[in-house]
Amino acid sequence: MKLRIKDLREDHDLTQKQIANLLMCDQSLYSKYERGEREIPLSLLIVLADFYKTSLDYLTCRTNNPKILK
Repeated sequence: MKLRIKDLREDHDLTQKQIANLLMCDQSLYSKYERGEREIPLSLLIVLADFYKTSLDYLTCRTNNPKILK
């Protein structure tokens, strides 16, 4: 999961600070989420999934398909 959130952020040309602001947390905490040093709460994963227009299954590596299935 840590690589997914980092890859998505980089694919969208965003900084850790920008995503931390979206999640209303410090950049240092968000950095720990990306490095896998802290587990990201489900509530923040939902925010990221909505922001990146992807599924929780993609963020949690349950699928390799980033598109939301209907």
